[in-house]
Amino acid sequence: MTTVGEAVSRVRNVLKAVKEDPFLTDRLIYSLIMKVAKTLIKRDDRIESLFKYKSLFKELPCVELIEVDKVDACCIGIKTQCTFRRTKDKLPKLMEIGDMQVIRSVSTLDYSKKATQSYPTVYTNMTRTSGFKYNKQNYYWFLDGHIYIPNVTWEAIRIQAIFDEDISDELCNIEPGECTQEQDRELAIPEHLFTEIEQMVIQQLLTAGQIPSDGADDSQNVMR
Repeated sequence: MTTVGEAVSRVRNVLKAVKEDPFLTDRLIYSLIMKVAKTLIKRDDRIESLFKYKSLFKELPCVELIEVDKVDACCIGIKTQCTFRRTKDKLPKLMEIGDMQVIRSVSTLDYSKKATQSYPTVYTNMTRTSGFKYNKQNYYWFLDGHIYIPNVTWEAIRIQAIFDEDISDELCNIEPGECTQEQDRELAIPEHLFTEIEQMVIQQLLTAGQIPSDGADDSQNVMR
């Protein structure tokens, strides 16, 4: 799997840019790589198509849950007895395709029980059916940065998802052994897309006039 540092270096090598140039920073190159990558990943608007790329998904191994009422869970229409738990803190920003977050798994800490993604309105309507009392499936939904799970006693959950921001600090706080230097972090991009991403990033920089085309005098500032 390509690391952040390797991806940035590949683009730099093609650009033949001077590394010390203060304008063409690693941060700029990385931000363009991720911007283009997200566009290409979302090009296929089926979340299920991403599940085969396990390396794209990161896991938060212990996310605390708290109990909330049905109003907070957006399930005020439920008439039967029902309890709700939600993540105590808002989750890091998740990648979205359409109107759904790219979440691969929500489970108990020991993986023994999993929850299926749903919506508040869908779950509310399910509770009104005559056969719902026989439904032993666990459900969850994402709302305003939180995951909500009805009728469980779980104190915490594991979440596997594609995050739209770096979660290294989150993992470091939970499991110090997961601390990784940014340049050594694996890049959450399918390898088969990287050639196309690389070409699009270079084209954007050229179009923006930020770097010269091949043949420019290397003694000049490449950002002018």
